[in-house]
Amino acid sequence: SSFLFLTFYFCHWLSGRSLSRSLSSCTMGKKSRVKTQKSGTGAMAVVSPREMINLISELLQKCSCAAPSPGKEWEEYVQIRGLVEKIRKKQKGISVIFEGSREEFFPTLMAWAQESGASCEGFEIANFAGEGFGLRATKDIKAEELFLWIPRKMLMTVESAKNSVLGPLYSQDRILQAMGNVTLALHLLCERADPSSPWLPYIKTLPGDYDTPLYYEEEEVRHLLSTQAIQDVLSQYKNTARQYAYFYKVIQTHPTTSKLPLKDAFTYDDYRWAVSSVMTRQNQIPTEDGSRVTLALIPLWDMCNHTNGLITTGYNLEDDQCECVALQDYKENDQIYIFYGTRSNAEFVIHNGFFFQENAHDRVKIKLGVSKSERLYAMKAEVLARAGIPSSSIFALHCSDPPISAQLLAFLRVFCMTEDELKDYLVGEHAINKIFTLGNTEFPVSWDNEIKLWTFLETRAALLLQTYKTSSQVSKDNMAHLSYCLIFSLSVSPSLPL
Repeated sequence: SSFLFLTFYFCHWLSGRSLSRSLSSCTMGKKSRVKTQKSGTGAMAVVSPREMINLISELLQKCSCAAPSPGKEWEEYVQIRGLVEKIRKKQKGISVIFEGSREEFFPTLMAWAQESGASCEGFEIANFAGEGFGLRATKDIKAEELFLWIPRKMLMTVESAKNSVLGPLYSQDRILQAMGNVTLALHLLCERADPSSPWLPYIKTLPGDYDTPLYYEEEEVRHLLSTQAIQDVLSQYKNTARQYAYFYKVIQTHPTTSKLPLKDAFTYDDYRWAVSSVMTRQNQIPTEDGSRVTLALIPLWDMCNHTNGLITTGYNLEDDQCECVALQDYKENDQIYIFYGTRSNAEFVIHNGFFFQENAHDRVKIKLGVSKSERLYAMKAEVLARAGIPSSSIFALHCSDPPISAQLLAFLRVFCMTEDELKDYLVGEHAINKIFTLGNTEFPVSWDNEIKLWTFLETRAALLLQTYKTSSQVSKDNMAHLSYCLIFSLSVSPSLPL
């Protein structure tokens, strides 16, 4: 009894179309592209400090300008990217990276975890072909069985950053105080540059690069231009460039940064790596006193790949450790998965760097609103207001059943009401009770109203599909599928006999 096939096909086609890069390089549950990290410090680039500061200042100014007018976002992105690429070229060879591949450091990670009091029995780190590295069961594990715990002292948190060499800057910088993810990124870079850091066994096992859009080539980003993901992708790039330029200047000039290991080498590539490491791995945990939450990187646990399910990780304040129970029964040699949350595939690609083919929570956004120039606007806006729904909002079409939320169903019903139908929901002794049934599939307004709302939704979905570049045959197939879905939805609607 749903619009399931329309939204499933729409979401599936949309994701496959707009996120083709990730489909080709990432599959189910993969967190990032894993490449072998080559050794060597590289030849130090010879760059005039003044020349670099000028470029950084230009980048900061460009990224701090007011938002561009509609249609000019791509032009701004190209300009920002041009400055970033100039900076990257001049910084080539400055970054110091670890000898060997990340795989070589897994035994050290496991040994460090065991010494620190983490659980290390019942699983091992393994390579799962297209999914990359993950955890593999070395014995049978029952669903809901506690199999993994990580003590706080192993975690990299905003609190550990405040107690580190980054602390003096944190205490005076409002951006760090307001943005825990940025604090974690700089904390990660400082610890990576410190040969005596207690977190090196963890840091050395992190990927050398990622599949987040920050690593996309310009032509790859261009493929997203007609998709709903493009605004978030462009904003992510602009924000990262602005943060880098800002902290480059801070590190070079602020008196509290004199002891930071980033003083002599803080490249854009370093920051992009740190931001992506944090973005793909950060989680919320309670502070030590349990009074609030903070962001953390959780070694070993973050090796788990994603699948559909429920959140099975929590924090035990009494034992002061992160704990994870099994999502399902696992046999020996099975990969152990966890559930990352209810993100759409667009969100997974932007923030995690992978596309999950079987995503039960995939969805696309659809913006709908009642036109203020419409004759019945005041009445429709009033009914919606009584139902607690704005007259203009962004909703979602889901690939699961039900494909639309109760709020969207209510909005569409009001949107398609006649004047007489609106009066029934505004006046009379039963008007208030009727308002509460607007989002209930068991209480349609009328047969005509139901046909109108699904036809309207089909038309809007068809218009969205038409914005994507595709072959004429694929477009015809999509339209035929939409028509079928409309007929199917109407044929199974409750309380509406054919």
